[in-house]
Amino acid sequence: MIGVLTAISVALSGVLFFHVLNLPLPWLLGPIGACLLAALGGLRMAAIAPVNEAMRTVLGVAVGASLTPAVLVSLPAMWPTLLMVPLMVMAVGLIGVPYFRRLCGYDLPTAYYAAMPGGLQDMVLFGQEAGANVRTLSLIHATRLLVIVATLPFLIQGIWEADLTNPPGRPIGEIPVDALVIMVLCAVFGWWGARRIGLFGAAILGPLIVTAAITVSGGLHHRPPAEVIWAAQFVIGMSIGCKYTGVTLAEIRRDLTASLGFCILLIILTLIVVETVYGLGLAPGLETLLAFAPGGQAELTVLALIVGADMAFVVAHHVLRIFIVIIGAPLAARLLTDMPHRRNGPG
Repeated sequence: MIGVLTAISVALSGVLFFHVLNLPLPWLLGPIGACLLAALGGLRMAAIAPVNEAMRTVLGVAVGASLTPAVLVSLPAMWPTLLMVPLMVMAVGLIGVPYFRRLCGYDLPTAYYAAMPGGLQDMVLFGQEAGANVRTLSLIHATRLLVIVATLPFLIQGIWEADLTNPPGRPIGEIPVDALVIMVLCAVFGWWGARRIGLFGAAILGPLIVTAAITVSGGLHHRPPAEVIWAAQFVIGMSIGCKYTGVTLAEIRRDLTASLGFCILLIILTLIVVETVYGLGLAPGLETLLAFAPGGQAELTVLALIVGADMAFVVAHHVLRIFIVIIGAPLAARLLTDMPHRRNGPG
């Protein structure tokens, strides 16, 4: 409990620091930065996993409430860019696996699951089953999320001059009570139902599907209030920073350095894809960046909400990316466990 209270205090100090300096996304980047620095300084912190999952349901409801009938009609027109998602995943693997295997010296399972742009928990779980180094995977994917989430706001501001100070929703006092109740029920039952059937990303996709169904039927006309979305940003940002608690100097030299190098490659690859899609006139540049950036679904959903991007476009591409990675993971695990390899990462 002390670790949780410490993390909350540190995260709040990060929010205050970002507000004072007028830096972008204080409720997301502030907790990430403050908790990261505190963790690297040796402070013991902890996040509450159920709370983190619960806050992800808020993002699912927010996206679902944005999928109006008019938006859903536009989905079929996305097929050219959706076809590029598996190509992007293949390119990441072709670049990432040799990078981690040959340049960084990781064993094959660790190299494969470190390179795949899936969710942190999913990649760690599949990697563990394949004999990968779990601690290494955790640090590499946490760093990937951190770098992508911290870099994108500045790219968005610098290239598209987007206003990142926009509130992500209306104040809670302006939303009818019945709409608030409906959104809470969508979050609870959507999350519960998705977990019961084993849906990946249940905390986001379950509420998203239920809320979208109600929105399309005309039963909901509001998104979650700004205060709740800020709270979700805070918890998600804090949990990313807390993942560095207990990191050693050896891990910083080895795993974090390796991950930072890989993140540079990912950013270059993403910008190439964005330029290609935009150059072919398939989609706007901002939406393409948010859709193809290999960050976390929750974190990029937050950015899309704030800048007013096409939520259907962004979410559809991320869901497909995660689906491809997760479907391919068991197949890869079977191949990797049949091969002779070292069980541990580089020492």
